[in-house]
Amino acid sequence: MSDARRTPLDLLERLMTNEAELAPGVALIEAYTMAGLLKLLWYGDRAATDVVVLLGGAMGGFSGPAGSLYLELGEYYAAAGKGVICCDYRRPDKLDLSLLDGAATADWAMREGARRFVVVGHSFGGAVAVQLGTALTGHCVGVATLATQSAGCEGAAQLGPTPLVLFHGDRDIILGPENSAMVQALAGGGDLRIIPGADHAFAEGRDALRDQLVEWIDERFAAQADQDAQGGHEPR
Repeated sequence: MSDARRTPLDLLERLMTNEAELAPGVALIEAYTMAGLLKLLWYGDRAATDVVVLLGGAMGGFSGPAGSLYLELGEYYAAAGKGVICCDYRRPDKLDLSLLDGAATADWAMREGARRFVVVGHSFGGAVAVQLGTALTGHCVGVATLATQSAGCEGAAQLGPTPLVLFHGDRDIILGPENSAMVQALAGGGDLRIIPGADHAFAEGRDALRDQLVEWIDERFAAQADQDAQGGHEPR
């Protein structure tokens, strides 16, 4: 089969996959490939229609910024009947491979029943999230970046009408808020929110970040559900 006909999950060329239930509704999935080990922490119903994909920074990992925010979101949305997948890249220093990892994660979820996605990325993962949002046209109902880099976001305009929110701390000395402002400009729009007192990891301002992010994600899924109920096109 040519690459043009293969899905992202096919392109991983998995050698082996291991799955383990860590707790009720929480599964660890390991996909072994020649390019490394892709690890997913999957919360909630595997057949959920609404799924949040959480992407880490250049060091990878599951927990995310703001004191393990991603794990907290996993528990919250699993209890609300949604799916959450934390993606730990095979090579977190490689944007192209990390994008494939994110796309394969979404492909995997769609095979289980997912139809709508919100994609969230921190730091390096912000660029992955923007690129993944453009790749998931028709499926992605929102992209959220947390202290994103601007490199790798040059194609942000391809998000089109997909809602974009960009959170950044005003005390980020690793990637300053101007990076989010640049991505907003590249996208031709988006909601830029500065979190007072927050650094790159959102050690301060975590509650404000969590509350605003959860509210925004909830609004995105609710808006799409309303559109579907009124006869709008379901994401394809």
